[in-house]
Amino acid sequence: MSLQLFDGLHQGLQRVLDLRQAQHSLTASNLANADTPGYKAKVIPFDDILSQAVDQSEGLRRTDQRHLAGIGGDATNPEVDELEAPPWALDGNSVVAEREAARLAENAMLFSGVSQGISRRLAMLRYAAGDGK
Repeated sequence: MSLQLFDGLHQGLQRVLDLRQAQHSLTASNLANADTPGYKAKVIPFDDILSQAVDQSEGLRRTDQRHLAGIGGDATNPEVDELEAPPWALDGNSVVAEREAARLAENAMLFSGVSQGISRRLAMLRYAAGDGK
C-alpha cells in the first residue's frame, strides 16, 4: 500500500503546468521583442521535455538492460531552442507575430486543460476525505 497522497501522475501534471508557464513567459518575451533587431525567438521543445518528464516518473522505470534508458531532465528549468530568422527578415529578428499569437493561444488552452485535470483529481480527494459528502 502506498503512503503517498499524490502519485506520479499528479507530479507529472505539475511539471506540465511548470512547462506551460515557462512557455507563456517565453512567448510574451518574444512578442515584446518583435521589433528588436537580431532577436531570436525562443521556444521550449515540448516533445523532448515532456518525454523526459515522463521518463522520470516513478511509474516508468527500466526493467531490463536491453530497454532504452530515460534521458531525465528538469521540467522547471527546461531546454530552450532559438529559432532562426526567416530569409525575408532584414534585421535578423526571428519573431513572427502570428506564430507567437497562435502559440500563446494553444499554450493557454493546454494549461487550462491540465489545471482542470488537477482540479478534478483534488475534488476526488476532497470527496474521499469527506466520506462521500
